[in-house]
Order: sequence, then structure tokens, then C-alpha cells
Amino acid sequence: MPDKSLSFSATCALLILMAEDREVSNPELKEKYGVTVTGKERTTLNDRGFVTSRRTGRSFSHVLTDKGWHHASELVRDGISAPGTGFAAAAVKALVGNLQRHIDRSENSLAEIFGREEGLVPGVNAATMAETPTEPIAQHSIAQPPIAPPPIERVPASEDIETLIRKAYAQLADKPNAWVSLTRLRPLLGDAPRNEVDAVLRHMIGQPDVRLVPESNQKMLTDEDRGAAVVIGDQAKHLILIGA
Repeated sequence: MPDKSLSFSATCALLILMAEDREVSNPELKEKYGVTVTGKERTTLNDRGFVTSRRTGRSFSHVLTDKGWHHASELVRDGISAPGTGFAAAAVKALVGNLQRHIDRSENSLAEIFGREEGLVPGVNAATMAETPTEPIAQHSIAQPPIAPPPIERVPASEDIETLIRKAYAQLADKPNAWVSLTRLRPLLGDAPRNEVDAVLRHMIGQPDVRLVPESNQKMLTDEDRGAAVVIGDQAKHLILIGA
């Protein structure tokens, strides 16, 4: 069974983080669920690569990794074997063990079931994200030459990666709350390592001003778009929005 080396409490902690689908602090977990991910549970989940934890103030915040999502998928597929007694444990095992019925019937992934996106933006795709003017162009009897956009400045890779991402987004977004494709954003990040950029994007999706979503029209995706995507859970995200 996939949870052979996890205690029941560690397995439940992993499932809570899966359901939250964002970075969650111990104070938040305590307020919402009456538990915290500490001690053996945190150490085990970190050591197994299922959860990334970082110190925030005097506490820890946690987020499920891709490996953690894969393990959660195995739990749903194969069931929970870790010991646990009482109705609460039985309810967890029953709900997780029978979730696969819904997945099979709906053909949705765990990421689609528990993802925090409110829904894909209708009509948003990588093609329409490229240099589309926000205001209607007035009709003139004499065609006007297009106004060249200001040159895009490449931000230096010496800055921290989240700052790089936010600066690159600000350069590309032509209006507030605009969707920007990762295909256009990644080239502005200089020499920042791909794995570190992806890790930061996975962290940023838990922030209130950041959204990452898949392309709504998958037929419009190019090989370059697919290569630029970041996989969160088991779902490729192609577009980013950073709001106020």
C-alpha cells in the first residue's frame, strides 16, 4: 500500500494539505481544523518529499509537493492502510477510498477536484494573450502606423526569483489583472534555474494575489506553451495573473 511508511496522523496531514491546495500555516490549520503539522508528522512528510515546510515568523507553513500529490493519488486509488480507529478514522478511509468512483466517472484529476481556481477564464488562451490592444482602434481614412511597444527590460537574475517573476509580469501585463502566458514570462527571468522558478510558482499560487490556471483552449497550445507550463498537483498551468 502507498502509505506503508506513514503514520495515520501523517497521512491525514497530507490529505488536509491536498484539500487546501495552497500553502497553509500551522496557526491557520489550528484555527480551521484543530491540528498542526509538527514533530514526527512534519519531519516524515518533509523527509519523504511529500510536503515542503518553511518557517514563517515563529511557526511553519506547509504546501504539498508534486510527489505529495502523486502519493495522494495512490491513496485514493489503493486505499489507506495506516492504522486508525474510531468513526473519524473510518470516515477518512471511506471517503478517500471511494473518491476514485467520482474520478473514474467524471474523468477529473485530484487537482481539478481540489484546485482553488474558481474556473477557467472563458476565451483566455495563449494566442489571444500576445500583444492584444485593450482599447478599440478608431477607424481612420488613412491607416496609421502601429505604435511600437516600449522595449521589455530583462531583469537581472541576481534578484530573488519571486521578485523576478513579479517584475516580469508587470512588464508584460497591459492592464490590471491581465493574464500573462508563462511562455512570454519565462524568457524575462534571466538565468534563474527552471526547477527553482517552478518551485517559487508553486509557492506563489497560495498567495491571495496570484492565480495560475491552465489554458482553456488546449488545442491552441504550442509545443513552446506546453514546455513553459508549470505542473502543480498533476495539472499543467499556462497562465498567470498577479493582482493588486
